[in-house]
Amino acid sequence: MHFNILTIFPEMFPGTLGGGVVGRALERGIWSYDVINIRDFAYNNYGSVDDEQFGGGKGMVMRPDVLGAALDSIEKRGRVIYFSPRGPRLEQSIVRDFAAAPDATYTLLCGRYEGIDQRIIEEYDIMELSIGDYILSGGEIAAQVFVDSTVRLIDNVVGGGTDATANESFEIGGLEWPLYTRPSAWRGRNVPEVLLSGHHGNIERWRKQQSDEITKERRPDLIKEK
Repeated sequence: MHFNILTIFPEMFPGTLGGGVVGRALERGIWSYDVINIRDFAYNNYGSVDDEQFGGGKGMVMRPDVLGAALDSIEKRGRVIYFSPRGPRLEQSIVRDFAAAPDATYTLLCGRYEGIDQRIIEEYDIMELSIGDYILSGGEIAAQVFVDSTVRLIDNVVGGGTDATANESFEIGGLEWPLYTRPSAWRGRNVPEVLLSGHHGNIERWRKQQSDEITKERRPDLIKEK
């Protein structure tokens, strides 16, 4: 899987993507990336990539001629994605769809300022995606979230294969159950006896019950979506 990342802050990459299982997958060539500095396509000698809004209003907008030149410089763009609060929320089902094509190429456009010119979205049939109902300073963190969540679902990235991710929150239709490890007693708090019983049927029932209760309490919207 390959990612083209358009940004005015190329030094932000690979960032967190260079560590952990995703970083090791990068070293092993399971995925790759290129960073395109949008300022290389600035319309003047000052490296400017934005301008005032037509119609007035606060905040600058990234210019279509600059972004268009940056996008045109990419030989293989694949699906172009722009991180924006206007897009559908990135959820595990969407991530799973992207990860299902491990040889795919995705181009990630990291916006800044007030946003990007609408004509770019229309010209390149860009998909808008949101990572949550809040505002970030730019799309770079969102791009890292997208890459991390997608790459980790590719075979042989997370140790243990597909089983390692099958029982995580959202993959099981709700939130994950409580997790415990050694020591079995710590500061007066004991691991539930059922987990020490060795009875796999009872353990699975306990985990299912815990998952259902936590999901109902904290994310009832996930229950409605089942």
